[in-house]
Amino acid sequence: MLTMQVTPADAAAPPYAAEDGYTPTERNLPVIGRAAAAAGVPHPGQEPQAAPSDGPGPLYVVGDVHGYLDELRAALRTEGLIDEQDRWVAGTARLWFLGDFTDRGPDGVGVIDLVMRLSAEAAAAGGYCKALMGNHELLLIGAKRFGDTPVASAAGTASFHAAWLLNGGQRTDMERLQDHHVQWMSRLDAIAEEDGHLLVHSDTTEYLDFGDSIEAVNDRVTETLHRGDAAECWELFRKFTKRFAFRDQGGSEAARRLLGAYGGGRVVHGHSPIPYLTGQVGSEDGEDGGAPVVEGPHVYADGLAIAMDGGVTMAGRMLVTQLPLAG
Repeated sequence: MLTMQVTPADAAAPPYAAEDGYTPTERNLPVIGRAAAAAGVPHPGQEPQAAPSDGPGPLYVVGDVHGYLDELRAALRTEGLIDEQDRWVAGTARLWFLGDFTDRGPDGVGVIDLVMRLSAEAAAAGGYCKALMGNHELLLIGAKRFGDTPVASAAGTASFHAAWLLNGGQRTDMERLQDHHVQWMSRLDAIAEEDGHLLVHSDTTEYLDFGDSIEAVNDRVTETLHRGDAAECWELFRKFTKRFAFRDQGGSEAARRLLGAYGGGRVVHGHSPIPYLTGQVGSEDGEDGGAPVVEGPHVYADGLAIAMDGGVTMAGRMLVTQLPLAG
């Protein structure tokens, strides 16, 4: 295996200290003990909203799953989307996954299998279950296709396989990953707009580099993956790892740029865990007395952005939320 030349992170710097997001060849997200996690608990104050009988069903979004299949199943059941046998029971409801199905958690391939099956079942019932491309889908695709092929990284020579392992890649997922999984992931869209919500995986404005419309961005990402050039795919992955564009000073203006280009009234994203966006981060040794408190989606950037990564890898929660937000 290729040995990566990685510059050690400054021990005094917090995670994601880089101005434009983390370096994909540096491990940055600790997997914190999950003993205190509360999965599948209804969001306080959120009441289901009835859909018009003659129109599309209610819209739901799911944040980053990262291989936590049991937590995902529990959260989907709590919202009434699947039954105890994991079958779609939501009729014409619309469900969007915001990406990052694998890595860090125990059963990423199991998550992909569930989403693929629910997509077929929802379509048969008159609804749909769709998914967006996350940076970990790009990472897994690259690790499978390119392995230890060298690519140029800001931290030195790298490879998809080495970066995948460094960022929580599970060997059991790679052993079970099949061609149809890779083909399905390779066709995922990068951006969608539903009911005035601009859905993306990453809280970044890097999408603007790929086109001036949703269709153009999605076509560009798909074409890049199908060309199969390792360096080009690495650059795509690198851009998808950028984060925090809507946080802090200038965040609302960044959100407006994205909305102005692609439509919608709010950006809904995953990728950056809510405990990091809010400054509430648990510790790896558990001495802080418990898990981060994530009660639901985080609305910020003057109300223009909604964060959906509940930090399931940090003993936060798996967020499955109906849009528009209640209250």
